[in-house]
Amino acid sequence: MCIDGINGSGNAGCVVTTGTFDGVHRGHLRVIDALKRLASERGLKPVVVTFDRHPLAVIAPGREPGMLTLPEERNRRLRVLGVEVVQLPFDAEMRALTAGEWMTLLRDRYGARVMLLGYDNTFGRDGADLSVEDYSRLGEDRGLEVHQAPLLPDVSSSRIRQALRDGDIPLADSLLGYDWALAGTVEHGREVGRRIGYRTANLVTDPRLQLPAEGVYAVMATLPDGSIRPAVTNIGMRPTFGDSPALSIETHVPGYEGDLYGLPLTIKPAERLRGERRFADMGELHDQIEKDINAALTLAGTAQPT
Repeated sequence: MCIDGINGSGNAGCVVTTGTFDGVHRGHLRVIDALKRLASERGLKPVVVTFDRHPLAVIAPGREPGMLTLPEERNRRLRVLGVEVVQLPFDAEMRALTAGEWMTLLRDRYGARVMLLGYDNTFGRDGADLSVEDYSRLGEDRGLEVHQAPLLPDVSSSRIRQALRDGDIPLADSLLGYDWALAGTVEHGREVGRRIGYRTANLVTDPRLQLPAEGVYAVMATLPDGSIRPAVTNIGMRPTFGDSPALSIETHVPGYEGDLYGLPLTIKPAERLRGERRFADMGELHDQIEKDINAALTLAGTAQPT
C-alpha cells in the first residue's frame, strides 16, 4: 500500500483510480497507462483501489454480472502492470458513502493527491447524478487534482461478457487482449463419457464466474503437470442423457489416460464448434463426438492420436 498509516503520515502520496477492473481488459490498460504517466510526472505512486465483489452484489443482489476474473487473478494482473493494488470490501457502509466522502477517504486513508476517473465510471451513492465537472469540483474542495482517463471505444467488461454469452470466443479474446480461460477442479461426475468410450473430466468452477454459451468448444487444456494439450469441452445440460440436475463442464483430452480427480484443470476455449443438442441414440452421439474431436485437433494443428 502507498501509506504508512492513517492520514498518509510520512508518505509522498498517490495517484489513485478506482473501479472493479473485471477482466483487466484493453480498456483498463489505457487507464493504467494514464495512471502510471500521471504518477511519474508528479513523483507519486500509482495505486488502483478496487473491491472484493461487484457493487451490484450489495446494491441489487442477484443482478450482479458473472466475473471475467476472480479478484485474486484480477489483482495479480494489475500488479504485473506495475501498480499497487488496494482491495476493499464493498459492503453496506461503503455503499452509503457519497462521492465527496469517498474522495475524503482516499485522501486521508490512502494518501491520494491525484484521482483518475475511469471513462463512464461513477462512484458514490450520488455518483449517477454527477458529471466530470462535479467530480472535479468535489476534488478541488478536498485538495485533489482530478483527471479523466482516455476511452478505448467499444471495449468494456459488459461487452466481453456478452461475447462469452454469445459463444464468440475470438471476440472476447480480442477485447480482453489475451486468451480468456476457465479454471477449476476436476470432480467426480456421472461418468457417462466412459459408457460411450470417451473419458471426460468434470470441471467445477467458482459459481461467480461468467460462463460462455452452452455448446461444444475446441479448447487447449492445461493439465496439472503443466502440459498443454488440445481437447474438447461440452458446456451444458447433456440433453441426450435426460434431464441433468445442473449445468456441467466436461472436457475430453484425446490420448490422455491419467487420473485428474481432485486436481486443477484450466481450459482456454479457441472456438465454439456447435450448440448443444439431443441425439437419437448413443451411436449418433459417439459419431458426433468423433467429429468434434477431429475438428478440435485440426484447429490445434494436431493429428488424431492413435
